[in-house]
Amino acid sequence: MPEPVKKTVSAFAKKPKTQVAEEGATVVFETETEKPDAKVRWQCNTKDLVSGDKYVIKADGNNHSLTIQAVTKEDGTAYAVIAGGSKVKFDLKVKEKEVKEEVKLEVKEEVKEEKEEAQGGAGDPAAPHPAATDTVAPADAPTPAAADTTPAAPQPGANIQAHDTPGSDECQAPDTKTDLTGLFTEKPQSGEVAVGENINFVAKVNAASLLKKPTIKWFKGKWMDLASKSGKNLQLKELYDRNSKVYTFEMQIIAAKPSFAGAYRCEVSSRDKFDSCNFDLTVHEARAVEGFDIRAAFRRTSVDGSEEAGELDFSALLKKRDSFFKGSPGHRASKSQVKSEPDGDVWEILQKAPASEYEKIAFQYGITDLRGMLKRLKKMKKEEKKSEAFLKKLDPAYQVEKGHKMKLCIEVANEDVDVKWLKNGQEIQSTGSKYIFESVGNKRYLTINHCSLSDDATYTCVVGDEKCTTELFVKEPPVTITSNLEDQMVMKGERVELECEVSEEGAAVKWEKDGVELTRDESFKYRFKKDGCKHVLIINEATKEDCGHYTVKTNGGESMAELMVSEKELEVYQNIADLTVKAKDEAVFKCEVSDENVNGIWYKNGVEVKADARTHITHIGRIHKLTIDDVKPEDEGDYTFVPEGYAFNLSAKLNFLEVKIDYVPRQDPPKIHLDCTGQTADSTIVVVAGNKLRLDVPITGDPAPTVVWTKGEKAGSEVAAETWSIKDGDVMTEEDGRVHVESTKGHCIFTIEGADKQDEGLYSVIVRNPAGEDKADINVKVVDAPDPPSAPRILSVGEDSCVVQWDPPKSDGGNPIIGYVLERKKKKSYRWMRLNFDPYTDTTYESKRMIEGVEYEMRVYAVNAIGMSRHSAASQPFIPVAPTSEPVGLCVDDISDTTISLKWRSPEHLGSSELDGYGVEYCKEGSDEWVPAFEGLTERTSVIIRDLPTGEKMQFRVRAYNMAGPSAPTSLAQAVTIHEIMQKPKIWIPRNLRQTLIKKVEETINLVIPFQGKPRPVITWTKDGEPLNPKQVSVRNSDTDTILFIRKSERKDSGKYEIKLQIENVEDTASISIQIVDLPGSPEKLKIMDVWGFNVALEWKPPKDNGNCEITGYMVQKADKKTMEWYTVYELYRRTNCVVADLIMGNEYIFRIYAVNMVGLSLEPCFSADSAYIQKTGFEYKPPTYKEHDFSEAPKFTHPLVSRSVIAGYNATLSCSVRGIPKPKVTWYKNKMDISNEAKYRMFSKQGVLTLEIRKPCSFDGGVYMCKAVNASGEDVVECKLEIRPPGTFPQAQITKEEREKQMNKAD
Repeated sequence: MPEPVKKTVSAFAKKPKTQVAEEGATVVFETETEKPDAKVRWQCNTKDLVSGDKYVIKADGNNHSLTIQAVTKEDGTAYAVIAGGSKVKFDLKVKEKEVKEEVKLEVKEEVKEEKEEAQGGAGDPAAPHPAATDTVAPADAPTPAAADTTPAAPQPGANIQAHDTPGSDECQAPDTKTDLTGLFTEKPQSGEVAVGENINFVAKVNAASLLKKPTIKWFKGKWMDLASKSGKNLQLKELYDRNSKVYTFEMQIIAAKPSFAGAYRCEVSSRDKFDSCNFDLTVHEARAVEGFDIRAAFRRTSVDGSEEAGELDFSALLKKRDSFFKGSPGHRASKSQVKSEPDGDVWEILQKAPASEYEKIAFQYGITDLRGMLKRLKKMKKEEKKSEAFLKKLDPAYQVEKGHKMKLCIEVANEDVDVKWLKNGQEIQSTGSKYIFESVGNKRYLTINHCSLSDDATYTCVVGDEKCTTELFVKEPPVTITSNLEDQMVMKGERVELECEVSEEGAAVKWEKDGVELTRDESFKYRFKKDGCKHVLIINEATKEDCGHYTVKTNGGESMAELMVSEKELEVYQNIADLTVKAKDEAVFKCEVSDENVNGIWYKNGVEVKADARTHITHIGRIHKLTIDDVKPEDEGDYTFVPEGYAFNLSAKLNFLEVKIDYVPRQDPPKIHLDCTGQTADSTIVVVAGNKLRLDVPITGDPAPTVVWTKGEKAGSEVAAETWSIKDGDVMTEEDGRVHVESTKGHCIFTIEGADKQDEGLYSVIVRNPAGEDKADINVKVVDAPDPPSAPRILSVGEDSCVVQWDPPKSDGGNPIIGYVLERKKKKSYRWMRLNFDPYTDTTYESKRMIEGVEYEMRVYAVNAIGMSRHSAASQPFIPVAPTSEPVGLCVDDISDTTISLKWRSPEHLGSSELDGYGVEYCKEGSDEWVPAFEGLTERTSVIIRDLPTGEKMQFRVRAYNMAGPSAPTSLAQAVTIHEIMQKPKIWIPRNLRQTLIKKVEETINLVIPFQGKPRPVITWTKDGEPLNPKQVSVRNSDTDTILFIRKSERKDSGKYEIKLQIENVEDTASISIQIVDLPGSPEKLKIMDVWGFNVALEWKPPKDNGNCEITGYMVQKADKKTMEWYTVYELYRRTNCVVADLIMGNEYIFRIYAVNMVGLSLEPCFSADSAYIQKTGFEYKPPTYKEHDFSEAPKFTHPLVSRSVIAGYNATLSCSVRGIPKPKVTWYKNKMDISNEAKYRMFSKQGVLTLEIRKPCSFDGGVYMCKAVNASGEDVVECKLEIRPPGTFPQAQITKEEREKQMNKAD
C-alpha cells in the first residue's frame, strides 16, 4: 500500500502573488524566505532570469524582489521563484493601456471625413461601379472582391481536430514520432486555432496488457495541472471501448483565447508503467470574412446592451482598417478617398516616439500589425546594445547531474583574444583533468568533468573589460521509491513477497522489521532479490512471528507496510448427514474438518448437547463424532456442530422411526402424540434463520383425521394470523409458497423453507374426525446473526495507537453477543485488515501498531453463536499522533528583582504533527499549584516572566504542545530565588578603539561600547574632563552597551572621551581618543631664490593650518606664461625647498605649491610672487677638472670563518666574506696545506661571499682551516677550527664567547 506523502515544509515565509498591470507600467514582485542565506532564482516560463535593463533582481537578507520595467503584452505570462526545494508560481496579467481621448477624437474626425467622401462619390454620376469603389458594404452583403481576396476562415464555435490541423512554421515543430513504444496508441498532436474557436486533443491507450486502469494527466507548461482548471473553457472526457479495450481521453478547449497558446504535456501511468507526450497549441487572431463596417468600430459597449450607454471601443479599427481598404478594388481605383500617408520613415518615427503615441502613429500610417512591428523595434534596440567582445554569451543558468560532464561555450568577436574563466570570482587554473580549456576558431569552451556539489557555483568569462556570467546548478538525484510496499494479509505457511520499486537500478536498499535491520542468516528465513529497479523481500512459510511492520529505506525516502499472518480457513471434508433410526438403535453423527486442532460444540435444537451415559462426544484427529445409544423418541430433532472460532456450522436431522401395531376400534378419536400436548409453554423449537423449519407430529385416529395448522401473532395468542389445513393428504389452505404441509400414515409434517424472523411464534396443530379432536401448541424461535453495531467513535489517539468505542447492536439476533471483530484500513486504501480473530467481549478497544501521521478508518462486526453481523459504518478518519518529547536545555538566562528570563531548546522528537507552541508555568517552592506565566502559547524558545514576588523561591517548567496535547514537562533542576544578582561593572573597549580613532570632518561617528554590570549601571560621558554638549553629541544607553553618536563631526570634536560606569560604590572607567582631520591650509611665502641655466631654485614656508594632522608632502607645479597650462614637477615632496630643472630656454615660468596631508590637497595653492625667465644667450660650458680618485683597496675579511662541530658523513660548509679592489685571489688551506686542487673540496665565490664545501667529512677532515685573500694592495687571512664527531655524540667543548670575539678581532 503506498505510503502517504509527507507535507513539505516551504522555504518561503511570504509568497509573491499574481498581479495585473497596464502596458508600460513597472511591476514589483516581493517574497520573503525563512532563511537569510537562501539562494533564490526567478524564472519566466521555466527559464532563469538575470538582472539587467528589463529585470531588476534584488536581495536584502530574507527579502527578495523582482522588478519588471516597461511591461509589455509579452510579459503577461507565468513566473516562478525557487528557493531550495520549494517553488512558487505566480502570473502577471497585462491589460491594454487606455487610448487617450484626443486620439479617439482624431480617429472620429478621420472616419467622419471618409464617410462624407464616400457619400459624395456615390452621388457623382461619373463615379465608378459600386463594386469597384471604396464604399463600405453592409455586414450581411460582402463585396465580391473581398470574398475573392480574403481566405475563408472557419466559423466561430466550429470544432477543429488537433491532428487534422497543420502546425505553424513559426512555432516549434510538432512531435512527428510514429513509433508507439510506450502506452499511447495515439498521441495528441500539435494544433492551431483561431481566437474564439474550439479544438480537441485526443490520446488513446490500449489497456489489454495493463493490470490496472490507466491514469492520465494533462499539463500546460511544466507544472500547471489542468484537472483543476476544468470548467467553462476546458473540458476533459474519458471513453472506454469494451470490445477493443482502448481508453480514449479527450481535452476540449472551448472559445480559445490568446493566453491559451503554449506548450502542453500529456502523461499516462498504470502501476509501474509510464508514458508522456508533448504538443503545442498556437492561437491566431480572428480573421473576418464579411465586409468591413467602420460604424461597428464606433458602437458603444455596455453590459446591458444599450447603444447609448458604455464607452467607445475602436481598438479593432487599428488592425482592420488598412487591410480592408487595401483588399478592395476601390483602393486601387480611387486614391482620393483614402488619406495620403505622411512622409518619413515609420521605423525612425517609432524609435523616437514615446510608448503612449504608438497607437496614434499606427492609425496615421495604416499599420495593421502594430504588435509585430513593436517586437521588431524592440529587437532592433537590443541589437544596438550588442556586445563588442562577445558574439554569443553564456545562458543565465545551467543544470547538470552529479557525476556528469558540463561544457560551457561562448563566441568572441576576435579570434586571437585571450579569455579568463572565473569560479566565484577566483580564476580557474588548468590543473589535472578537472577543467579543460579549448579554443576552436572564435569559440571558447570550458569543460568541467565529473561535476560534484563543489562545482555548484557562479562562473564568469572575462574578455578584456567585458564579462558574462552564468550559474551552474549540480543536481544530486536521490534514490527515491517509485512504487511503495503494500500491506499484506496471508495465511500461515504461505510464501510472502514484499515488493517495491526504486528510481535507480542497482541502488542499495535496507530492509527492516519493526526497526531492526534484516540480514541473511543461517536459517535462510529471509531472501533478498534484485531485478533492475525492483527489490523483493521473500519470506518462505510465514508464521505468526513474522507479523509486523516491514520498512525499505533508501537515501531518498522510505516505505512501510504491515504483514499480518492468520490461520488457514477451515475446510469441511465430510459433512454430517440426516439419520433415521429405530428405537433401541444407535445414532452416530460424524464430520471431518481440515484442522485437527479445532474443537467444536454439538447442539440439539439450539441447546448444547452434554455427554452422559447414553450420549458420547469424541474428537480423534480431524474427525468429530456424536454417538447416541439406545435411541428414544425424545432424541429426535435438529443436531448442529459448530467449530470453535469459526462463523459457520454443520446441521443434520435425527428422525425416530417408531414401529407400532395398534388395534383400534373403527371409531377412534384423534390423538396427538407430543410431550407438549396441553399447550404447555415449554415446547419451544429453535431454528437458525435461513434453515428449514420441519415439524413432524405423530397423530392417530380412525377415520383419518383432518389436520389444521395455525400460527398466532404471539405465543399464547388465540387469534390465528395464518391457517393451513390438510385432509386426505391435500393441503386445503396455503397462503405462503414457502409452507409445505404433508401427511403420512401416523404423521403430519409441517415445513417452512428458509425460516426467518417473521416465522417466529406459537404454532397450533388441531386434528379432527367424527370421533373428536385434539390440539397441541408448539413455540418456534428463530435465531439469526446480530445487527451491525453503531459506527465506532475514536476516543483518543497516540503515537501508534488509538482507543475506539462503539455501541452494541440494536438486535442480538435472538442469541447473546459473544464478542466483536474489528477491522481498520488506511483512508486512501481499499483493503481492510482484521485486528482480532477471537471475539473481543468489550465495547472499547485499543488498536496498536499503527503508523504515525497516516489517516485511518475503523469498523466493527458483532458475533453471536449463529455467526457474524454485517460490518458497521466506518468511523471518522483519524491520524495517530503522539505528543512531542519534552523541551530540552531549560535554563535561566537572566534574573532581576521581579523578572526572570528563561530559554530552552526545541524537543528532540516532534513527530508527524506540527508544533503549536510552548506553555510556561511556575509555582512557589513546596506548592503544587502551577500558574500559567501567560495566556495561550508562545512559538519562541525564550520568554521573560514579569511581576514575580521578590525574594520568593520559584520553580518553573515548560511543556510543548501539538494536536495530541501537551508533552511531558521539563523543569529547572532546583528552585530559583527571585533576586537580582549584582555583577561588577566592566567596560569592554573594542580593539579598533584602543588606538586613536581618526575621522574626517563631517563624517559620522558612531561608537558602540559594550559593558557588563547589574543592576543597570549609571553611565557618564566626559570630554577632556568636561560634560558633553548635547547639541553636538548624542548618547544612547541600553542594558548591555552605550552608543556615542556625532552626525557631522567637526575639528572641535577632537579630544579624549572618557566613559565611567558606576554601580553603588563600584565603578570602572575607560577612555577613547578621537582625532578629526581636515584639509591643510596653503603653504606661505613661495619665493624664487635663484635662476641659472635651465634651473630655478624655490623656497617656501609650511602652512599655518596642517589640518590637525601631519603634512605628508607638497605638490610643486609649473606653468609657461604663454599657455598657462600647469604641469606637476613633484607630486609628494617633503622638504620646503626644491630645484626645478629641465626648463625651456626663452620661456617665462610661474610656480605654485599645494600642501598635502592624509586627507588630501589644500584647497588653495600658494603662487610665486614673480616669474622666472630662462635666458636665450649662449655660453660655453667648461667642464671642471677633477683629480682622479684611487679606488684600490687591500683585501679585508668583513665576516670571519666560524669554528664548527659537524657530524661525520654529512656535507659541511665554511663561509666568510671579503672585499678588496681589485678582486683578490682566494686560497683555502687545511692545517696550512693548500687544498685548492683536491676533489674532496669545492670552493665557491659569489659577490664577495666565499664558501668551502667539504663532501661527507670523516674524522680525518677535522683541523684548522684557513682562507687567504691576496691582491696588489695587500693580503688578509682568516681561520677556524672544524671538529668532526661521530653520529649520536655531542661536541666535546663549546666555543666560548671570548674565543669568538678573539676570532672577530683577529679578522679585523
